[in-house]
Amino acid sequence: MKGVIVIYMGKVIGNVIATRKDTSLVGYKLMVIQRIDSKMQHVGSEEVAADYVGAGIGEYVLIGTGSSVRVSKKDVAVDRAIIGIIDTMDV
Repeated sequence: MKGVIVIYMGKVIGNVIATRKDTSLVGYKLMVIQRIDSKMQHVGSEEVAADYVGAGIGEYVLIGTGSSVRVSKKDVAVDRAIIGIIDTMDV
């Protein structure tokens, strides 16, 4: 059975510099994200996500969670990843 992926929206608000981390994370940017709702209001607390798409601070993004976000490698120590950059949103 394939893993279930949950996708939600967020805003990149910072980055994490970690000189010592699991070797499976080498090469990934770690970004601090804040969940948002459809009105682009912050909800919940900050989280850290691996950046798969080259997002920058201030950008609105799609975040995927669960085992399915490990698309490039099976043994990556990631459970939350930035998988898209939001250009526009119609609500």
